[in-house]
Amino acid sequence: MTTAGNESGDKRTTGGGLRTGEQVRWGERVIETIIKLAGVSVIVIVTLIFLFLLKEGLPTFLDIPLRQLFGRRWYPIEGMFGLVPLLVGSLLVTVGAVIIAVPLGLITAIYLGEIAPPWLREILKPIIEMLAGIPSIVLGFLGWVALAPLIQRMGAPTGLTAFTGSLILAYMALPTIISISEDALYAVPKEYRDGALAIGATQWQTIWRVVLPAARTGIVIAVMLGVARAIGETMAVMMVTGNAANIPKLGPGMFFSPVRTMTATIAAEMGEVAQGSLHYSTLFGIGIVLFLVTFAINSLAARLVGTGGARRTRRGQL
Repeated sequence: MTTAGNESGDKRTTGGGLRTGEQVRWGERVIETIIKLAGVSVIVIVTLIFLFLLKEGLPTFLDIPLRQLFGRRWYPIEGMFGLVPLLVGSLLVTVGAVIIAVPLGLITAIYLGEIAPPWLREILKPIIEMLAGIPSIVLGFLGWVALAPLIQRMGAPTGLTAFTGSLILAYMALPTIISISEDALYAVPKEYRDGALAIGATQWQTIWRVVLPAARTGIVIAVMLGVARAIGETMAVMMVTGNAANIPKLGPGMFFSPVRTMTATIAAEMGEVAQGSLHYSTLFGIGIVLFLVTFAINSLAARLVGTGGARRTRRGQL
């Protein structure tokens, strides 16, 4: 009787274990399916967006000669759709923002992750992340009211310049760069630091030679996201850059000239054009150029991240 009872209990236990295992595998399949659908849906959505831009903006590249399309004048009323002033304006504002935001963001992330005491880090980190929630229109208004007059008083012909836009965009990109870079530094194992200090390296040598290379992937992603934020910003840039479609003269003063970016052009003129007109198609053509520029930046980031991973793999094999 006892043996039979034990055998029946073992069967029940085994049956329950099988059912539990089947439920776990079934739940894993559901989660895997959801993840696959989410990944495929992102690809489908991005493809549909590009196809829509291509459908609306293709007449730009078919009806306008390339020599005129990449001309130096943007004056749609007279049929001049030169994209060079818009490209130059976007480039100046973005490069200025990157020059300001990347060093400052990395230095701040290093201080928060490696030098600041824990109590100070717990105070500063949430404050920095809260800065990302300030609406861009508010920052643009502050730049127009407070920053632009200050730059003009410093000697610039006008306060609404590419440099003003770069300062605003750098401020907007800083929370992203700081937060993601600090998380990347925090993810570096403590053993790396202990090993470097054990062989006689100073704290700065440990940060520069060990921690930063180990966190390279996260830092590159942080910088690329900051650059993408600078390229894609619209309202703040439109308010503080002067919105003038001209090409500044090459030299130190080119950052202190009014410019117009591609995003600001789309935002300023899309509501005033007739649907289906050449001007309308050209604005979508600008969107295609922006899409391709963003795609190129993401591809460059993926290549840099992949190169860093390949180098670490080769070193590990050696």
